Formats: sequence, C-alpha cells, structure tokens
Amino acid sequence: MQRTFETCAKRPSLKQATLIYNPVAGRNPLRRERQMQQARVVLGESGIAVKMARTGGPGAATELAREAAASSSDLVIACGGDGTIYEVINGLAHASVPLGILPGGTANIIAKELGLPHDPVQAARKLPGWLPQRIALGHVTGQPVLPSKSAEIVDRYFLSVAGVGFDAYVIHHLGLQFKMSLGVAAYVIEGIRQVLRYGFHPIVCQTDRKEFEATFAIVQRASRYAGWFRTAPNQSITNQIFGLSLFKSRSRFRYFLYGAAVLARQRLRDTDLIEVRQVAFRPAQPSARIFFELDGEVAGTLPATFTVAPGALTLLMPPRRD
Repeated sequence: MQRTFETCAKRPSLKQATLIYNPVAGRNPLRRERQMQQARVVLGESGIAVKMARTGGPGAATELAREAAASSSDLVIACGGDGTIYEVINGLAHASVPLGILPGGTANIIAKELGLPHDPVQAARKLPGWLPQRIALGHVTGQPVLPSKSAEIVDRYFLSVAGVGFDAYVIHHLGLQFKMSLGVAAYVIEGIRQVLRYGFHPIVCQTDRKEFEATFAIVQRASRYAGWFRTAPNQSITNQIFGLSLFKSRSRFRYFLYGAAVLARQRLRDTDLIEVRQVAFRPAQPSARIFFELDGEVAGTLPATFTVAPGALTLLMPPRRD
C-alpha cells in the first residue's frame, strides 16, 4: 500500500479565515447558527479572525471557497455535511490555501476518518493545533445528470467516497425534506424502497490492470462508506490510490445479503475489493442511464473516468499519534 503525502514542517501563520457553513445542515438551523457564532469566538481567542460565509443553495460553497482562496484569507474552514465539504474542495482544488473541517452533517465521513470531535465548537478549539498536509483528491470526468446540447462535461473532485449505480440512484430519488427530517434513516428507508425498483444494470469497469463487470461500485479515498461502514478498511485519504469495491449480482435479494455482509464487516464471494489508480465506467447496455455520486451528491452519469489527483488539497489534520 502506498501512503504518500506531504506534511508541512511547521504550522502556518493563520490569521484570517473564512468559515463556510451550511445553515440547515444538522436539521436544527438555530442551533447551527449558535454553534457557528461560538466557533467564531473560540477561533478569535486563538488569534484567528473569522469571516462568516453562509451557503445559500447548491453550488454556493464552491464559489465561496474560490473567492476566499483568491482573497486575503489564509485559511478556509468548512462546517457542514460531506456534501458541503465536497462543494468547498471543488473551490479549493490545487489552491495553496489550507482547509479546516468542523463536523456538521449527517454522515461526516471525513470527520470520522480524522478523529475530529463531533461537536463543531469543540473541533474549533482544537483546530489551531492541527497540521497542514498536502493530500490527493479523487478526480472525475463524466456525463451530466441532465444531458443536453448546452450541458458541460462533468469535471469534479471528491474527498472521501464515490458510488456508481445503486446508491447514486437512491440519492437521486431521495427527497430533501425526507432527508432533513430523518437523516441517516432516510437513506436506509429509501434504499430499501429503491432496491425493489432499481434495474441493477451491468457496468463495465476498466481499471489500470484489467476489466470487470459489476452492478454497483464504490470508489473510496477513505476507509468508510456512509459514515460508519468500513468497506475499504485499509484505505486512507493519505493514500495515492483508490479502494474499489465491486458488487456483481443482479438479484435484488442478493443486495439484501450484501447489506447484511457490510454490517457484519464480511465480504461475499461475488464481491471484489481491489486497489487501483484509475478506473473508467461505462454501461454494458449503451441505452442504460446510470448515475454516479461524489461524497453523497449525485454528480453525473456514465461513462465516467476516475483518477487520483496527487497533492490537490492542503488539509488541516490532527497530529498523528505514533
């Protein structure tokens, strides 16, 4: 396993920060606003002046991050779920400004990977002691969700995990209000509902070594999937590779067994977990419309190509315990 990343020799001088946050993440807007104001005070006490930047809708966090990187900010802080962080990194990819993360969403995959405090105010207290590390991102090019003559090719980055096929279909059909009211339970309920409807179309997966066929694939930069499940236990965001899980059956009943196996941290014989540097996906049936999601957000349709972008992000991380 290759674990390559760059650790800065010392903590940078962090004086001006932009705090980008989703005011409705976490299902309690009033509590979230109080937490952000408290985090601002805590960071100010450590010498970091914070400019507050609330997201106003889909895509807003990307523009806010891009503006912060181009301004006098020497730190961008993101508070929200994996979707908010996904938007922020797409505004910071290949920039020199570091990113700090305060947990504040449903799954919080990257926060769990880094071992951050669940409470964003507690995380803000610890942030001044974190170290910047230059890490890779996943990079994806693919077809748009709504194809048209004017639609642009999808060209996006992701930090933690991507899904091709079934889970993206579930997210595509998951209503925002349902998600906001039930959180993780909404994904479970919608997943059970859609497993009875989805066609489990075969997908051709061309890696840098060989070709596979599956009906669902998970491309991981982190070890966790959906927040809690270690579907790629040896994977880390400090790696320069993907952990690629392939589920091959077209049987709806078999997918219930897959779910049970993931819960039990087991792997069934008709699944694969391999390490790759790049992978291209296409529908085995050209007429099939197959979605992919990035960090929990539906981003496009197949065909799509996933590659590792080395050194694409500077991330503040708690010091490692040797």
